[in-house]
Amino acid sequence: MSSLPAGVTGTQITTSRLRTHVLQAGPADAPALVMVHGNVSAARFFAEIMPLLAGRCRCLAPDLRGFGGSEPAPVDARRGLRDFADDLHALLTEGSLVPPGQRVHLLGWSLGGGVAMQYAIDHPGTVASIVLESPMSPFGFGGTRGEAGAPCWPDFAGSGGGTANPEMVRRIAAGDRDADDPASPRQVLTSLYVRPPASFLPALEDDLVDAMLAMATGDDHYPGDVVASPNWPGAAPGERGVNNAISPRFCDLSGFAAVADRPDVLWIRGDADQIVSDASLVDLGNLGALGAVPGWPGPDVFPAQPMVSQLRAVLDRYRAAGGRYTEHVLAGCGHSPHLERPSEFADLITGFLAGHGAGSR
Repeated sequence: MSSLPAGVTGTQITTSRLRTHVLQAGPADAPALVMVHGNVSAARFFAEIMPLLAGRCRCLAPDLRGFGGSEPAPVDARRGLRDFADDLHALLTEGSLVPPGQRVHLLGWSLGGGVAMQYAIDHPGTVASIVLESPMSPFGFGGTRGEAGAPCWPDFAGSGGGTANPEMVRRIAAGDRDADDPASPRQVLTSLYVRPPASFLPALEDDLVDAMLAMATGDDHYPGDVVASPNWPGAAPGERGVNNAISPRFCDLSGFAAVADRPDVLWIRGDADQIVSDASLVDLGNLGALGAVPGWPGPDVFPAQPMVSQLRAVLDRYRAAGGRYTEHVLAGCGHSPHLERPSEFADLITGFLAGHGAGSR
């Protein structure tokens, strides 16, 4: 059982959609900062940063469906990220966590950044501000080209459930805590989630590995079902599960640029991020170019997905429409600034929130 820092508590809340496990820290009457975790992780990844933020806000970190201690409800990938965003809306409107009418601040990390954007699209007027931490591309994960996110193949091959390493999936399902293989959750954590070497990590490593393993696997969960494709790399997205929900077949968050109420956005990322990057080490286009995936059809057919450039293009359109965003890049930092640079990260968040009261709608 993972331990929690002092001042952080966990509870189960049942809504009309889901039973959700939520970590909480900070005074109940403070503005709410809702922290949404990434893929193959859980709210536990935020536990150490929550006490550093609790002086400014009430931190609420739910486990998404199928992750951590939340109900392992199936993910309908045809809805993109809306299963997650709708769960979050039910939690915030039915769970007695936030006073009625109070706008919330959203912090989304990796996949959670996409959930935050989807939430803002679907629920205008409910969001006071947004922090995007190492967020996924608004055009999903894998299989797109250029800043406009055009698909490399008509069937979106190269994205979806077939992009997950099957050995990693097997090890998660088996509860593997070893570090004997690059696909082990422990090695993924220590080599991809953070920029190695990470001197802070040994004290947290076991708890974070436990959080990675506390997730549902299979066709309805992680990574989802797979459809055979004649196009490289031979697999197209199915209609179920997490990785298909973030496939560009179903995930298109470019509508965020036209959100009418335009909450301010703080985008925080590390320049050494190996997961969300214009040259990601988990993107098949980049891996093909590196010779790690055989049969790559070349950059004219399947280039590396320019994830960072795609998000910047959407946020630039957001700014042109009257919104405001700030991009803050942390030198030498990887995919998890809240873990790697907690004091600096907390200062950025508290400074940002200081200018954005929760308000009422």
